[in-house]
Amino acid sequence: MDSGPGTIASTLQGASIKRHPSPRHDLNPSTAASEKLPVILDTHPDPDADSDIAEDEIPISVLNPVPRKQNMPPLPDLRFEQSYLKSIEQAESWQSVLWITVKDQIIFCFAQGVLWTLLLSGWRHWNRSAKFSGQGVGAKIRRWWWGVNNWKVPAGKSKLRDTKLAKNVSEAY
Repeated sequence: MDSGPGTIASTLQGASIKRHPSPRHDLNPSTAASEKLPVILDTHPDPDADSDIAEDEIPISVLNPVPRKQNMPPLPDLRFEQSYLKSIEQAESWQSVLWITVKDQIIFCFAQGVLWTLLLSGWRHWNRSAKFSGQGVGAKIRRWWWGVNNWKVPAGKSKLRDTKLAKNVSEAY
């Protein structure tokens, strides 16, 4: 048995649907955006016609023009629904839909996580074993970063032959 408000709502909704709309009476009225008109610019405008500015004044908009903004390229559609629907578009049965779903949402995500973890682990291992006594840009940046953070630079075998120079360099960083 239907409730009173539910019956009223369904009656109103059913009554508002036009079963046979008329294109002449039921279309939206035209607006300014409905038709495109070309812009016609006056090639030689009269400067004195509509000007509030005296002849000896220069408008600020001429002196300080507004810089143009860079136009960004359109953003790609990264929504899950669109890519998933594209993936299952050629599926012929529910088993193939299930396989595509498991592959895209479980197997690929797992593989991506494993590869990312291996990459980070390799980076940490390489970074941990990197030398601080090198002369390359990376070693100089590393020594600077450790100095900024007041970390103790690990003492290792110095490849510099002049110990006095090495002491001065370590004091500078």
